[in-house]
Amino acid sequence: MAEPGVPTADQVLDCTGMACPLPVVKTSQAIKKIELGQVLELLATDPGVEPDMQAWSRRTGNELLGISKSSEVFHVLIRRAR
Repeated sequence: MAEPGVPTADQVLDCTGMACPLPVVKTSQAIKKIELGQVLELLATDPGVEPDMQAWSRRTGNELLGISKSSEVFHVLIRRAR
């Protein structure tokens, strides 16, 4: 169940266990397969995913909606903006 005010992901990309740069590469591929305005949720265990996705979203113009961590898994929500 999604938290109030938190968008629900239209697609989930599981990159747990993958090291940099794979989560960024796979996110770049996956974001192109969803519609503009849809939300991609990236699941990753690489601690570098937080700064990597902040830089990636600035560079690509896609909207980073938030990053949370549950146990060892980062949940990154990105809205396709272009």
